[in-house]
Amino acid sequence: MVVRMPWGGQRHAGPYHSQNTEAWFYRTPGLKIVVPSTPYDARGLMASAVADPDPVLYYEHIALYRDPRLRQALAEAPAGAIPLGRAALRRAGGDLAIVSYGAYVHVAQRVAGRLAADGIEASVLDLRTLVPLDREALLALARRCHRLLIVHEDARTGGIGESLAAIVQEAAFEWLDAPVRIVGALDTPVPYSPPLEEFYLPGEVRIERAARLLAAY
Repeated sequence: MVVRMPWGGQRHAGPYHSQNTEAWFYRTPGLKIVVPSTPYDARGLMASAVADPDPVLYYEHIALYRDPRLRQALAEAPAGAIPLGRAALRRAGGDLAIVSYGAYVHVAQRVAGRLAADGIEASVLDLRTLVPLDREALLALARRCHRLLIVHEDARTGGIGESLAAIVQEAAFEWLDAPVRIVGALDTPVPYSPPLEEFYLPGEVRIERAARLLAAY
């Protein structure tokens, strides 16, 4: 069974439509969690989800539905399924690594572009699936970049980022030159008001500030 799960903020839909619920199910044995960030990945990961024998929660971020910057020309014949549990490196850089999933992959890429203008080269890793998790890609990037910033739209407290940080500090601590940093939303319900939602969500300014502090550590 595949359950399509529209979720996420940036559309001013309030606490009933913009909750980030992936952490609720992350610790449930037997469930797989898919979080595509591009049209190409959405089709390839859906093919894998449908073919998978286990139940799959297929998260579709509502802010990506109508974003013209994400348009991709897809061939009529699919190129093939994208295996679950395989992350994608969206940008390469050796000064620090930014790890994210869903809509915030694109936020991370924009931040990485501004950092590059000042000579700070950041890698951006798109997890694509949370369960199964591509631990090898996550740890390899932490060992190569030595500084890791985890960014997600969900609240910092109890979010996926804290689990990822625990994995890295247990398996790659000797390679780190700075503490793992996590940027997430505030510990409040998602507000309806656009200005309040903007303050609630981890915006590009807050993410860039965290990245620069990490690079300078």
